Amino acid sequence: MGAPTARVLSLIPPMTQLNTPYPSTAYLTGFLRSRGVHAAQEDLALGLILQLLSPQGLQAVCDEIEARPAPRTPRAEAFCADFKRHAAIIGPVIAFLQGRDATLAHRICSRAFLPEGPRFASLDAYVDPDDEGGGDPMAWAFGALGVQDRARHLATLYLNDLADLLREAIDPRFEFVRYGESLARSQASFDALAQALAEPPNLIERMLQALTLQAIDRHAPTVVLVSVPFPGAVYAAFRMAQAIKAHRPDIVTVLGGGYVNTELRELAEPRVFDHFDYVTLDAGERVLLALLEHLAGQRSASRLVRTFLRPRGTQDVRYVNLVEPDVPFDDVGTPTWDGLPLDRYLSLLDMLNPMHRLWSDGRWNKLTVAHGCYWKKCSFCDVSLDYIGRYDAATAQTLCDRIEAIVAETGQTGFHFVDEAAPPKSLKALAAELQRRQLAISWWGNIRFEKTFTPGLCLALADSGCIAISGGLEVASDRLLALMNKGVSVDQVARVTKGFADAGILVHAYLMYGFPTQTVQDTVDALELVRQLFAAGCIQSGFWHRFACTVHSPVGLDPAAYGVTLEALPAGRFARNDVGFIDPTGTDHDALGVGLKKALYNYMHGVGLDADVRSWFDMPVPKAKVHKRRIEQALSAPG
Repeated sequence: MGAPTARVLSLIPPMTQLNTPYPSTAYLTGFLRSRGVHAAQEDLALGLILQLLSPQGLQAVCDEIEARPAPRTPRAEAFCADFKRHAAIIGPVIAFLQGRDATLAHRICSRAFLPEGPRFASLDAYVDPDDEGGGDPMAWAFGALGVQDRARHLATLYLNDLADLLREAIDPRFEFVRYGESLARSQASFDALAQALAEPPNLIERMLQALTLQAIDRHAPTVVLVSVPFPGAVYAAFRMAQAIKAHRPDIVTVLGGGYVNTELRELAEPRVFDHFDYVTLDAGERVLLALLEHLAGQRSASRLVRTFLRPRGTQDVRYVNLVEPDVPFDDVGTPTWDGLPLDRYLSLLDMLNPMHRLWSDGRWNKLTVAHGCYWKKCSFCDVSLDYIGRYDAATAQTLCDRIEAIVAETGQTGFHFVDEAAPPKSLKALAAELQRRQLAISWWGNIRFEKTFTPGLCLALADSGCIAISGGLEVASDRLLALMNKGVSVDQVARVTKGFADAGILVHAYLMYGFPTQTVQDTVDALELVRQLFAAGCIQSGFWHRFACTVHSPVGLDPAAYGVTLEALPAGRFARNDVGFIDPTGTDHDALGVGLKKALYNYMHGVGLDADVRSWFDMPVPKAKVHKRRIEQALSAPG
């Protein structure tokens, strides 16, 4: 059967990342081209930001503010009063963050170039406690030679001030990475989204819709794929589809992506299909081949794969899934960034921590070592879903072929492996193949802190270009780690992370609180262990996540095994994933979370590592029961 003749355009909706394109369209475009399909891609998240943060965009914002009746907020008044200054500097600031005008760093660092709004108050947190004479509040963080980093941090604060203005004066839903998130996160009812979509578009939405139609005119697609990875991209995706359907109803619109794969598996809301003709689940390769064959008249609708649709003339939502083998990971082709403006992404610097900044600083080629997770046992994870449960690894030779092709295309050698947990066996083989081919790349990714990562393997990974890894320490409690079926212990995590750190690899720990049966004592003990890991140089960065129970996880599927009772899911036909639960321990995790995050922020800046962990909480908590030398003893133990 010949390749379908469709012209496919894949779009990234706002908001995802600003420093690098979200990889889903690169994966799908590369795959479709490998099968002879005419495929193109555009990043409208970046396009929208670059239009907003331009002299013309800021002029439109100022005009919109001044057209509204008084009184205006102090922030809006200050912006309009100083508009000429904003209009003069926004172009150079964006060019600097794109790496096109490095010399501007000196003017930015003068602290007289940028209009400084409320976001700059955060600089007070960087005052060196040993500097009795005051001085530069960022000197200790960047040093005398850190002019570029210092300037990028200041420029990022300036953009954050502008984002606050846009949210306050134009669109209360706006954020750089979570646009309209509350409209889509675990919303069983579509009503809130439908109401927002029925409102007249505001300035930002009009810009987005114009950009969408310009992309349609450029590429003349017959099929538009909109990839939605997060709840914060859902609203914009629907606004884009709304514009396409209003102006070109003949174009077939398809919704997919990580959000759809987890939240919309029980989709029964017919209003979704006023905007999208099809909604697809899980890995897109086989799904799209079947859909394109259907659109070309080569297969019937009853032979679609993992696809929702609303038959014409009805209000019924139908799910069709003819079981066919998925395309092997070795055969999905090489991702391509062709069509994406790689020189226009913004290198932002939100946090000074060297590990944390990797997520927003620099443009990374995103690549996957293996589909799914080789462990797929963690009780908090969606192990029953395809993106976790179907494990399929590519060979080291295939991965290196893809790496070489991507470097040749992009001219950039930085890679972020976006696996849920990259398998150690594959990483070991990949490191050896990179060394054999003498490929000079830098890479980082996510792993499990398992004992297979010996100090020798850590050194081999570092030699192959590994600069950082992240992994789940989660609750930092042996009892709870066992309940999670994490397959690691605290002592093992300490030894593995120290091996990475000793090899010169930065280590970021995913941390969790609020897991079923977790007590206040468990939480305090966990923070003490985290403190010791930082003090011992095992980890350099971390982030506390509040546990959320999902219907597809082992906790959601068998709550009694974890000592909790699930609350009833709200009635509705749209998103159904997160589910509330009743934990008999009654721990106030929200109150504890404030102290946990405060402590971690300071630990990442090397502050407070000798303080009693109780000092971070605004409420009485028990003394930690963890031995003060627990991590030190784990590191010195034989073997």
